[in-house]
Amino acid sequence: MRRLKSVLFLALSLLLLTTVMLYFLQEKLIFIPTKLSENHTFSFQQPFTEFFLEATDGARLNALHFYTDEPRGLILYFHGNAGDLSRWGEIVSPFTSFGYDVVIMDYRGYGKSTGKRSEKALYNDAQLFYDWALEHFEEDEILVYGRSLGASIATHLTSNNNPSKLILETPFYSLMDVAEDRFGFLPLKTILNYKMNSFEFMQRVKCPVYIFHGTIDQVVSHASGKKLFESIPHDKKRMFSIENGTHNDLGEFDAYWKGIESILD
Repeated sequence: MRRLKSVLFLALSLLLLTTVMLYFLQEKLIFIPTKLSENHTFSFQQPFTEFFLEATDGARLNALHFYTDEPRGLILYFHGNAGDLSRWGEIVSPFTSFGYDVVIMDYRGYGKSTGKRSEKALYNDAQLFYDWALEHFEEDEILVYGRSLGASIATHLTSNNNPSKLILETPFYSLMDVAEDRFGFLPLKTILNYKMNSFEFMQRVKCPVYIFHGTIDQVVSHASGKKLFESIPHDKKRMFSIENGTHNDLGEFDAYWKGIESILD
């Protein structure tokens, strides 16, 4: 009996320690930014300009605008949870080949962007860039694109606006859904500060929705993306399941680019 009590005490202690660690480290687990110096010079093959927008709390948000001569519209792109614009610029610039301008921002604490990060702040910053887009394009010319973590931000933004299309790459049903895949044994509802309930935002999305997801994604499961797809309350939707695709390699598959072409063309 004494040995059993010792084992139970050890198990509970480990559970408590893991819970406390996850609570204090969740920001570092969710967001993996890299920083750039203020005088960093971007270099890409496609023509672009760099600009900043300032949030109401004084945060300074860095962005890139890849442009074409006669744009058919604008893709407002929200990137994943790691890296900065020096990496993401390379990823998004090929979209200009379809005749669209592309604008991509760095979140607070990423690259040259400043400011204290929170879920509400991320959504407000996305709206700030959408308002900028409305100053340069008609709303029916704006497409919102979100990848991974950015897919939740993009869905929230679209739920409060009326862009022509919403494109999501490797999205999750909710951040809780992703966390439960890894830490389902912990009291996540109590300790998780970021909710990012994409399925709730999706109920207010009126435009066509397109989802791309790899079938063997081990970061955000295909099942999570599928569940989000099934939550869309209208039939203006399509899901592209990329066979053998993982979380970061969909751009290496012809099926992905054929899907993108069918949407943009």
